[in-house]
Amino acid sequence: MVNRYSKNGLRNSTILRPVSMSISSPAQLFGQPSMSGQNWRSLQESLSSVTIFPLFALWMFLVMLITRLLNECYHFPGFVYKNARLSESKKSVEVEVRERVRSKPICSVCHKPGSCYDHLSCRRFEFIPLWGYAVFFLYYMRRVNCPTCGVKVEEVPWGTGKHTLCNAYMLHLAYWARKLSWKETAESFHTSWDKVVQSVQYVVEWGMAHRELGTIRAIGVDEIQYGKGHQYVTLVYQIEAGCIRLLWVGKDRTLESFEKFFTMIGKELSEKIEFVCSDMWKPYLTLIEKHCTNALNILDRFHVVAKLNKALDEVRASEARKLVLDGYEPVLKKSRWCLLKKPGNLTDNQRVKLREVLRYNLKSVRAYLYKEDFQRFWEYDSPVWAGKFLDQWCKDVMRSKIDPLKKFVGTLRNHRELLLNYFRAKKAFSSGVVEGLNNKAKVTMRKAYGYKTYEMLELSLYHVLGKLPEPELSHRFY
Repeated sequence: MVNRYSKNGLRNSTILRPVSMSISSPAQLFGQPSMSGQNWRSLQESLSSVTIFPLFALWMFLVMLITRLLNECYHFPGFVYKNARLSESKKSVEVEVRERVRSKPICSVCHKPGSCYDHLSCRRFEFIPLWGYAVFFLYYMRRVNCPTCGVKVEEVPWGTGKHTLCNAYMLHLAYWARKLSWKETAESFHTSWDKVVQSVQYVVEWGMAHRELGTIRAIGVDEIQYGKGHQYVTLVYQIEAGCIRLLWVGKDRTLESFEKFFTMIGKELSEKIEFVCSDMWKPYLTLIEKHCTNALNILDRFHVVAKLNKALDEVRASEARKLVLDGYEPVLKKSRWCLLKKPGNLTDNQRVKLREVLRYNLKSVRAYLYKEDFQRFWEYDSPVWAGKFLDQWCKDVMRSKIDPLKKFVGTLRNHRELLLNYFRAKKAFSSGVVEGLNNKAKVTMRKAYGYKTYEMLELSLYHVLGKLPEPELSHRFY
């Protein structure tokens, strides 16, 4: 700060160097210094030639600036921001909060006002950092003499329960935890991993409590692996055009696990479901038929094509081994992806290799031609004509004497009506959306390099894919 004054007609200036100090009160500024003795004597010598008013005005300006910002962005009726203290050494700002005169505390159990019983010790609430400084609210919690619940600790609008973080800070951390990993979020905001987990848990629990399922018209069911061995989670998505979200996460892929989903939504909602996309796993088909009595069960196109490709690969691998044992030229060597990929996705080298393989009269070549011919099945619009094509294709394959393909035909015939439901639904629903959401779930797990417990995985999936509602704030910091 520079103070200019006139002396004997000359214009001079006195420069006061900034000193690290608290800005909590004028008494501390004048009578109770919070700096070393040498710095205080230097300040006294500088103040001997200037008026004290500019320093007092600066202190008032800084306090008013911080409290004004908080009142604009984060105002609470019944409470006021009293003082603000800046600590250069700790890189923090402490803001004192007090209740307004004659304001009544709110009971944390029944949420009704009552009389003040007494005050507890000072409690610190961590707020969103400002300008690289950690911000803390300091407040002496009141105990409420509630006529219904007895003596209880009051409910404050900026915090929840025994959390040491403000609600706004938890929402802020949870927002970034959706984009980054929890560890990266903690490092970016110089906080702990546990606090990030608490923030995500608070947002997910609040969202699940306030979530409205509404009328569910179409769902997709699938499972993904989340750990070593056969550790799976069952995921149920809502896949309507206007609402695509994760509805439910269940541990394992068992009949009992999937039953919990229908218990959650209830019988009324289950009967209103019109379309269900799933694979051919028997527990899924059994429960869908039992609970979704009015729904069309559409088989997962992705898994049907995957089973056909698996049958073709078995034929190629078996024939390649036989050619080597019989002493023939290994023409099927390095031909796996030439036969499995779509013709439009082949590279130049793979296209040359495929042209070379197709010159031979092999079972693998015939299986490849059947596989390509089956792709026409998905181009039909009428379920009647699609069914006729499917029946004729199955007859042709059964005459081919290719055992893996004949086994695949048996699967198609067992699920013929479920396959034709894809056309009865006007191709409006397919497993493409489900597979896309599964990829997002896998990216979420990969981003965290796995989770130590299933509970953490479930929390993260709901947070990223659930599209849960969040508490409203008067101001958004992002």
